[in-house]
Amino acid sequence: MAKMSSSIQRNRIRSIDMMRGLVMLIMLIDHVRERFFLHLQVSDPMDIDTTSPSLFFTRLAAHYCAPTFVFLTGLSAWLYANPMDSANKAKPTRNVREFLIKRGLFILFLEVTFITFSWGASFQTLYLQVMWAIGISMIALAILSFLPRILLLVLGLLIVFGHNALTSISYVPHETGYTLWTMLHDRGYILQSAALNIKVSYPVLPWIGVILLGYACGPLYSQKLDKARRGRWLLGLFAVSLSLFVLLRGLNIYGETLPWELQQSAITTLMSLLNLTKYPPSLAFLLFTLAGMFLLLFAFERVKDTQFAFLDTFGSVPMFFYILHLYVLLVMYGIAFFIWGANKGNYVGVDHIWQIWLIAAGLSLVLYFPVKWFSAYKSKHNAPWLKYL
Repeated sequence: MAKMSSSIQRNRIRSIDMMRGLVMLIMLIDHVRERFFLHLQVSDPMDIDTTSPSLFFTRLAAHYCAPTFVFLTGLSAWLYANPMDSANKAKPTRNVREFLIKRGLFILFLEVTFITFSWGASFQTLYLQVMWAIGISMIALAILSFLPRILLLVLGLLIVFGHNALTSISYVPHETGYTLWTMLHDRGYILQSAALNIKVSYPVLPWIGVILLGYACGPLYSQKLDKARRGRWLLGLFAVSLSLFVLLRGLNIYGETLPWELQQSAITTLMSLLNLTKYPPSLAFLLFTLAGMFLLLFAFERVKDTQFAFLDTFGSVPMFFYILHLYVLLVMYGIAFFIWGANKGNYVGVDHIWQIWLIAAGLSLVLYFPVKWFSAYKSKHNAPWLKYL
């Protein structure tokens, strides 16, 4: 996204980049966990009887990443379609459909090539994960972008609030409708053979709802809306989302497949309450995570330019950071395996969660410098390919 000259627009874009940057660093922690704590895997939802509080809340923090990315992708698409000039006057709208389709297809290409290889160093099994969900959601938004914004908002709300009612629908492999429903709502394998396996880890239907909501909320960042009014909207969205979460989840009414229960301690009771389904993301999951995103967007818009500047840097080139950190982790794991061998069953890993956080902190410092260089390079050049990173 092009940098804008007015102070209001700098704050506006900076707050979005800071939000992206924060979830990128949280994602880094989670991916370090997936590399070096794989001997203690977590399920979805998590098993609170076998998951320590430190592991539980580390994983819970990562739940904020995907909803934030997808929502901000939709919001950024609206900003792309409705640009402003240096005098804060509206410019002619741009063809967002073409941009979304091209970028969505590019992200899908990355998912089944560079990203898949970074996790398994092979292509025997393709895991269609978060980038698949983002790519498909962008293409879906492109197809639906001709609709009035109010209809996109209604459709997004219907999907996000209604998809939990579809949980009882299921298909078995080879049954008509199985492949489509697996891609939309039930994670699983859509192809299993000796040559190739394809597993849908991120069913896309709820994520399509989230990107539609993000696009519909784009005018919150219009120049016609001043900072104070936008702040009231963000706080209002936070309050409504959190209140609905407390009501629906607190009373086990609707929106989550696994009801919470009182446990033997306060911490495990809290874990039960926050033990939310991510695949696909339940209504409770989305209300909880998007509430936090709205609050942080409100807060980030009120920090000084010199505060949390490193978050702005990481968030300005998210795709570059995403691919870079995956391959750095792949190399790190290979080196560790060569030096220490499999010290945790079939894996090489560490003993404690605090070590995962320490490794992630060190990596963030190391990766900051190439990310900062690429961010500066991108801001000074207008090559078309840079828009995709």
